[in-house]
Amino acid sequence: MRSRAFRVFSALLLAACGGLAGAADFTGPDSCKGCHPEAYDAWMKSKHARATETLADGQKKDARCLSCHAPDQAEQTLAAVTCETCHGGGQYYSPSYVMKDPELARLVGLVDPSEKQCRTCHDASSPSLRPFDFKEALKAIDHWSAERARKQQTRADAAPSTPAPATAKK
Repeated sequence: MRSRAFRVFSALLLAACGGLAGAADFTGPDSCKGCHPEAYDAWMKSKHARATETLADGQKKDARCLSCHAPDQAEQTLAAVTCETCHGGGQYYSPSYVMKDPELARLVGLVDPSEKQCRTCHDASSPSLRPFDFKEALKAIDHWSAERARKQQTRADAAPSTPAPATAKK
């Protein structure tokens, strides 16, 4: 209990000193890869990872296009829609001790993306020819199912086997 209180206090202190979620520095997708390899692989195969490749040369210099195809380009070296585009800058939530505590991670800037957030780019004014269906789009960018399955399997493998109860002799 004491260590949890200390972590929360530390997070609040960081927030007061540095202004957190919105101003957190980006760590880049490679920093996510170590702990979330399945999510990283799914992202690498996604259209988000190659968002700027779909733009013509002129569009790559157009702020209107880059606002969705490379929204965080000023804060990071990679011009694409990255983990932190959707989940927020990871400077404060990326340490493993923070990520092990979902409440603390959210407190210091981890964002759970919502339909509203997705629709900032995937909206009626988007030049996309297809209408945006949030539920279907979510399936297309699923980067959590494989990771969740691996973690559950790891926990099951690590669980001590319980010996069968002894039967009573009469």
